[in-house]
Amino acid sequence: MSINQVNAESCNCNVIHEDVVNRVKQSMPQEEKLYDLAELFKVFGDTTRIKILHALFEAEMCVCDIAVLLGMNQSAISHQLRVLKQAGLVKFRKDGKVVYYSLDDEHVKTIFEQGFIHINHK
Repeated sequence: MSINQVNAESCNCNVIHEDVVNRVKQSMPQEEKLYDLAELFKVFGDTTRIKILHALFEAEMCVCDIAVLLGMNQSAISHQLRVLKQAGLVKFRKDGKVVYYSLDDEHVKTIFEQGFIHINHK
């Protein structure tokens, strides 16, 4: 089935720019990478996780400190930190019995800052 046949069935357009469609199709990332990107953005879809990330921009912190800062219980913070860790957004280090969390790398801050630029631009 050609591009024109597909579009004739699903689009009421009279003009199909096959060159544009083919060029964009060639640049489209693999489905798996798009899925991974969508999953990453889902992690940013929770206000508590956004607050935790913002706090970690400022300082490396333990669960207890984050819980006090956000007025939440340690269990809830630990759960959100686990989600952030699985997404590769935060990392941790142990100092005795205390576990300290920080941003995994500068990319996390860049993603966050770009989001703020976008919402403040409106």
